[in-house]
Amino acid sequence: MANQFKHRWRSDLLIVIGLLFLLFLVFLAFINWMLSIAGLVLLALSALWFLLNERQFDKELIDYVAGLSYRLKKVGNEALLNMPIGILLYDESEQVEWSNPYLNQIAEDEGKTVIGKPLNEISEILSKLIASDKESMIVALNERQYRVRLKRSERLLYFTDITDILEIKKQYYNEKTVLGLIFLDNYDEVTQGLEDQVRSTINNETTTVIKTWATQHGIYLRRTASDRFLAVLNERLLNSIEEEHFSILDKVREITVPLSHIPLTLSIGVGAGTATLEDLGSYAQSALDLGLGRGGDQAVIKRPDGDVRFYGGKSNPVEKRTRVRARVISHALSELMLESDQVMIMGHRAPDLDSIGSCIGILKIAHANGRSAKIIMDQTHNVSGVSKLIAELKKHKNLWSNFITADHAADQVTKKTLMVVVDTHRPSLVVDPPLLASVQRVVVIDHHRRAEEFIKDPVLVYMEPYASSTSELVTELLEYQPNERPLDLIEATAMLGGIAVDTKNFTLRTGFRTFDAASYLRAHGADTILVTKFLCDDLDQFNQRAELIRRTKIYKNNIAIAVGESDQSYDQVLLAQTADTMLMLEGIRTSFVIGRRTDGQIGVSARSLGDLNVQVIMESIGGGGHLNNAATQMADTTIDEATERVTGAIDQYLEGGLS
Repeated sequence: MANQFKHRWRSDLLIVIGLLFLLFLVFLAFINWMLSIAGLVLLALSALWFLLNERQFDKELIDYVAGLSYRLKKVGNEALLNMPIGILLYDESEQVEWSNPYLNQIAEDEGKTVIGKPLNEISEILSKLIASDKESMIVALNERQYRVRLKRSERLLYFTDITDILEIKKQYYNEKTVLGLIFLDNYDEVTQGLEDQVRSTINNETTTVIKTWATQHGIYLRRTASDRFLAVLNERLLNSIEEEHFSILDKVREITVPLSHIPLTLSIGVGAGTATLEDLGSYAQSALDLGLGRGGDQAVIKRPDGDVRFYGGKSNPVEKRTRVRARVISHALSELMLESDQVMIMGHRAPDLDSIGSCIGILKIAHANGRSAKIIMDQTHNVSGVSKLIAELKKHKNLWSNFITADHAADQVTKKTLMVVVDTHRPSLVVDPPLLASVQRVVVIDHHRRAEEFIKDPVLVYMEPYASSTSELVTELLEYQPNERPLDLIEATAMLGGIAVDTKNFTLRTGFRTFDAASYLRAHGADTILVTKFLCDDLDQFNQRAELIRRTKIYKNNIAIAVGESDQSYDQVLLAQTADTMLMLEGIRTSFVIGRRTDGQIGVSARSLGDLNVQVIMESIGGGGHLNNAATQMADTTIDEATERVTGAIDQYLEGGLS
């Protein structure tokens, strides 16, 4: 085509030159007509040559265009019929009107046609694509993967084979680096007091078990401390480990420690899903901290998209044998209070006795450090026990004057205000989340296992999942205050009530430090009769609980499930009390109580004597809690649907699908 363009440019130039030469001959005729005639003859001969040359050029151009059109048509037919892209036209009834040979080949056996068949016979996904607002979907045909693109205006589908691309993508993902931090979370406590030779034997046995597990899975393992390991693996290896639910947790727990009834446990933090080693290390450490905050004996996988998965957590959290941490936290809390101009104390919404009791304990610590303090109270969610406590607190005006509303507290907050959150660590559950967000310095004191949701950037965290209650933790902090002030009877009673309600009158989740804390409170005048008064039920509650128990059905031999009536509302505390009571029945090892709460949501309370980890079961349906004490709430659902979800989660747990 470039030669034709050059020829046309030269022709135009010759015409211009010929015209100029003709003008010159006209001028020359006035001077010498003989030369002018000779020049005219020469010009005529040149014009004749030019015309012949142009005719030849036009013929060649026509031949060239005809050849090019033939080639383009041939290439178009080749592309339409033989190019490795499937093309399909369908009609209004979603039946195939036409398809190219390549589509016939990938959709059916070679030599057959799909014309006239409904799209559903090729793949059900094609109809879903047409019905949706998407422009493309991936369809599997004869063990190959195709990207199907839709042109709605022409009712046209293009099929592009992306099997190899997906395989490369899968290989890239499987080979991405993953970092794991392995920590023997109670090695010192379990081996305390043992002879050096015995400790060395246990250490070697534990190391052998971990290294054997790593070798079997192709993991690079490096010991970084006596109780810590660094693991380097990839996504493919991580998937295989997840499929077996981190069996290393069970293998380490089975190691026998002489003269110890406490099993040795392991915690693993895994960072995955990012390309930089720095970020992987950060996610792995964060995952390990999350696992330890939930009591240890579990593996936690954390990714940059916020996806956090938990495995393990089947053993009770190990109670620590030292009070050093409590003393350090107590002194650190005092220093923070002294650096602040005031202290705000806040528990969770719908407070129980533990929440209010621990708030009163922190109030006492603030007064012991010479700081004014206020308790932010949610007075719109008072259950029976809390109502009785509040009625008693109102009789003590000096103490009750320290209770304020969230609106009142918002007007008093300054840059140097210290906020102490007790009995919860989830910002969505506190009395007033916006108020919490407005405070720059926050302390968290809680006894629940750490959830993924956590208060952002606290200056001090004291979370001990082994503890019976937050009131127990606060009582220990009180004991180590340098300027300890004596507790009033009502203050000590409120804190003892907090311990009593979370331990079911010292029958569940109690350790020796639980009784030490109760003894301390009793020595300061805690009234056990008054605690019993707070915890006693009225006749209506007793009858409702009895009715729920009457509706109990046994599931899987020793699991009791009580389902409330669909048209009746139940207090969340009543559901929890019913679940506790059911464990007192012979043969019942785990209980679930399901009922519609007063706020319209479906509440589920779960309790266990340790055979089943109800925390894992409740987490799978959006809840949480402890190994033997957990709960969840479900919105926009019915009683029957909630029951199906609970039984489905139980089945999945028993089959090993949850860990």
